[in-house]
Amino acid sequence: MSEAASIRVAQADSTALLPSLVPLLHEWLPRQRWFAGKGQPITGFSLVSATEMLPVDAPSVTAGSGAGLLHLLVRAHQPAAPARWPADCYQLLLGVRAALPPPLAPALIGRPANGPLAGRAVYEGLHDPRLAALLLERLRTPGALGALRFGRGGAPVAAGPAPRVLDTEQSNTSLVYGDAYILKIFRRVFPGTNPDLELPLALAREGCGRVPAPVAWFESIAPEPLTLGVLQPYLRDAEDGWQLALRALARGHDFTEEAHALGRATAEVHTALAAALPTPVLRPAQTAHLAAGMVRRLDAAARAVPALVPYVPGLRAAFDAVALLGDRGHDRAAQRIHGDLHLGQTLRAADGFWSLIDFEGEPARPLAERRRPQPPVRDVAGMLRSFDYAARSHRPWNAEWAARCRTAYCEGYAEAAGVDPRSEPELLRAHETDKAVYEVLYEARHRPDWLPVPMAAIHRLAAVSD
Repeated sequence: MSEAASIRVAQADSTALLPSLVPLLHEWLPRQRWFAGKGQPITGFSLVSATEMLPVDAPSVTAGSGAGLLHLLVRAHQPAAPARWPADCYQLLLGVRAALPPPLAPALIGRPANGPLAGRAVYEGLHDPRLAALLLERLRTPGALGALRFGRGGAPVAAGPAPRVLDTEQSNTSLVYGDAYILKIFRRVFPGTNPDLELPLALAREGCGRVPAPVAWFESIAPEPLTLGVLQPYLRDAEDGWQLALRALARGHDFTEEAHALGRATAEVHTALAAALPTPVLRPAQTAHLAAGMVRRLDAAARAVPALVPYVPGLRAAFDAVALLGDRGHDRAAQRIHGDLHLGQTLRAADGFWSLIDFEGEPARPLAERRRPQPPVRDVAGMLRSFDYAARSHRPWNAEWAARCRTAYCEGYAEAAGVDPRSEPELLRAHETDKAVYEVLYEARHRPDWLPVPMAAIHRLAAVSD
């Protein structure tokens, strides 16, 4: 498609296309798992960019035998959004057909009543194998297309693997192409380079094999850079660390060998990130700022979840201990980290080799915060909480299993890093407490039946801090 065609789509969207889609988006967008503004009304939509990736007015489309593909970046305006922040921006890949074949019926968004697509079926394009295959084909060739830019690593991208959508994603959408590649599509996008592209590229340059290196990616180039998707090798024979842990618990098996190896893998990634990217020192004022942020998150969570209120004094003591380190003039090393590390972000190959994946960080946090250097013990604390989650999801609760895994993980980390994360007990406990507070807020909002899991940790951590 020509650049002129892409421009025509953008002009049409600003005058007629987007208004015609608004009634459909009002109904469809809040139902998507990756929509971040649940519980608040959408007051309007505005266009960021529009690109016609496959012509929607091609003869095959109008005749009913083909499909068009529109790429839209759209802001959803909501009254609860802070005035200082722009409205959330979402990436939409919309298929357009005259008639939708039965296998694609669940992907239907609707039929606009007016505008340039009046009467045609508009649907979630990623569920259409023909359109998903087009996206991979476009990633094979670096270059620009309208507001989009496609980049590629050193190795060529193979053509032809059949696509399928993974149904396990929450904040993004992933496509698997045969057994060769996995393409993560970021749904809620932010200005700047997403860490899930930035950090794996840095690790690849450093020669770290613990993270699959990006093969290709695409981004928006107007009106500002936005990372939109990353293509990586698909580790088809690897198993999810969370499922491995649950299976070990169900069978009554020990998991310390796996935890020890995972600790080594984490340390290797941290060491490579420290070598590849700047490693500033947290001065006393920055340490105090770190502790103050934890206190603010605790206070906000306690206002939202009354069950936390009795524990606030004990939990705050953990954060005060970190602030006291700053008062005493203790400096702390900081670096780029994973940012949301848990068992579900790890994969183990048949030979026992562990890989770390999904470097996006916590999607609910601003991108600038996720890209900020932090103490590496934050990742360690996240994994310690994950062992606890796994153990408490099993009946009966196996406290010793979790304790052994936590110890083995820290020992493996220390062997590879040369530094034991338990040598900074105040910082480690504060980050574990901060993570547990986040978990309480998340479970209360999304999975109330799981709330007792982080609340058990809250009880333990508040007592430790007394």
